[in-house]
Amino acid sequence: MSIQEAKVGSTTREVKTLPYRLYTDPEVLLAEQEKIFARSWQFVGHISQVENPGDFFTCDVAGEPILVVRGREGTLRAFYNVCPHRATKLEKNAEGNKKILQCGYHGWTFQLDGSLNKAPNFKNGEQLCAAEACLRQVRLEVQASLIFVNLDDDAVPLAASYGDFFADLAAFPFLGELKKYSVNTRVIKSNWKAFIDNYLECDHCPIAHPGFTATLDLTKYQIIQCENYSVQGTVVKPDKQLGSVELNKAEMQGGRFYWLWPNLMLTIYPGPGNMSLIQMVPIDHETTLGVYTYLFRHDELTQEEKDLMAFTEQVRVEDVELVELEQIGFKSRAFQKGKFSATEHAVLQFHEMVLKTLGIEEAQA
Repeated sequence: MSIQEAKVGSTTREVKTLPYRLYTDPEVLLAEQEKIFARSWQFVGHISQVENPGDFFTCDVAGEPILVVRGREGTLRAFYNVCPHRATKLEKNAEGNKKILQCGYHGWTFQLDGSLNKAPNFKNGEQLCAAEACLRQVRLEVQASLIFVNLDDDAVPLAASYGDFFADLAAFPFLGELKKYSVNTRVIKSNWKAFIDNYLECDHCPIAHPGFTATLDLTKYQIIQCENYSVQGTVVKPDKQLGSVELNKAEMQGGRFYWLWPNLMLTIYPGPGNMSLIQMVPIDHETTLGVYTYLFRHDELTQEEKDLMAFTEQVRVEDVELVELEQIGFKSRAFQKGKFSATEHAVLQFHEMVLKTLGIEEAQA
């Protein structure tokens, strides 16, 4: 049964989930790194981190070390954080500002545009091929002040990869005023896909998230599937306060919860301008690094903003406990697959995308 058939039908109970072996097999993760993470747009930061020439930060994408730097002329670029001389990791610091980049092994230096500046152990520069002596560039694009990179040189442009997602973000004019407030990480003892599954349905909310359920009206909760992303949300209960904000879709005045293929989740709550992002980065086939980024307008938070962070953190702690328990069950011989409820269309969409990208036929799964 396809996603469209599941939408039309009254139930998806006959549709089975991904086989649990895809959550427990280390060989599957190797395929995912190459076919999913190395060929999709990955969020790496916010423009507030690289406002001035020489500002840089480092990160990892699909196991590759990446360097993002603002050039002297103002252009933002991304490079593999690898020296072309002997493959040494070039920049060791997580962030900073530099006028020139230097390798700590043999002292090669590079301009902020990636071009070779000096190679001390090559007295005759003609021995070097100019192109091979430069840092290797990575595709980088910015939308809604968010920085994405893609290791695939032939990938579809960012804006065209997610349908009307960035147009939808235009409902929040304050996004350009935000800046990174904090980044927190958490090691989660589960496969990365388990957290995505959990995020894409709210059947578990009444049981697992009492605070969330008490604040938001789940009778009006909606999950809408879109091109390579989905959005969900509802309204705040009349006797509860999370602030208010003008939105295009009145039925989602309680905030927007976006998922972008494959591993980015983005939340905008009503009230003072805010955005929080969650990335699920695989450490191994049954361990994941959760990266939680908060964006606000100011460095000093109001009490309302502090309360919002506490609210979201409580929900996340509850979700982590769930997926870690789930990972234990994935390894059991009791069952090989799970079942979909009639409301889990967004999870079904995600599973079909995983199978298609990995080149696995539904019959094989």
